[in-house]
Amino acid sequence: MSAALISAAALADAMSDARVVVVDCRHDLANPEAGEAAWRAGHIPGALFMHLDRDLSAAKTGRNGRHPLPAPEAFVKLLGERGISPAHRVVAYDDAGGMFAARLWWMLRWVGHRDVSVLDGGLSAWKAAGGALDTSVRPLPPVSYPLGEVLPMADADAVLENLTSAERLLVDARAPDRFRGENETLDPVGGHIPGAVNRFFKLNLAEDGRFKPADALRTEWRALIGDRAPASLVMQCGSGVTACHNLLALEVAGLSGAQLYPGSWSEWCSDPTRPMTR
Repeated sequence: MSAALISAAALADAMSDARVVVVDCRHDLANPEAGEAAWRAGHIPGALFMHLDRDLSAAKTGRNGRHPLPAPEAFVKLLGERGISPAHRVVAYDDAGGMFAARLWWMLRWVGHRDVSVLDGGLSAWKAAGGALDTSVRPLPPVSYPLGEVLPMADADAVLENLTSAERLLVDARAPDRFRGENETLDPVGGHIPGAVNRFFKLNLAEDGRFKPADALRTEWRALIGDRAPASLVMQCGSGVTACHNLLALEVAGLSGAQLYPGSWSEWCSDPTRPMTR
């Protein structure tokens, strides 16, 4: 279960393993309390809940984006408080094609937790496979989660410097219209970072809501990035959430090594001196 994705059938088989911890990451950007309400109404048995704004993001300052990353020390403290240790096998899921579960997947990888997967197809796949739902809340006893080596990230200064060096390719996960600066409803300014290319995160999914096969993803991504090494890629989006979906897709495709720019467009556009393209 160390693979980036896990099927509903494989998760059902693994549920008897005490090392498995399932985390519900459902969220609605327009109604931030909807995810937790849905979790309370029915979730995969034993699943914990993590809120995108409260648990998987830090406080906003108006200059650090809509979903700024918490400090790694704060995140591993949260993991320990929720009873998650480095020995656990974590499975994250949502009901949005992995849009929010991928954020937790990446954050765990960020702080060195390798045994983490996203439920392919999410809650719909679980129910379609005959999986039961539960409403009971069963918290795990707190543990200690030591902070290990943290993965490097790109910040606004690095992205700004890259505008002249062009050593890295920036890939924007937003919908094409928002990338073009049209129909912007989440951020005060429309457009994109100069030099970025667009890969809408939903293109990673097949019609059934599951991720496309690895070969298909690899072909599509290679058509976008050419022969660039994955380590020369930086993923971004509006606020550092759906960019993690593209990072997950790259992992599935066997193209791991790209970095995240967590502040993304919402941080970038908060400073009017930064160049923007529309």
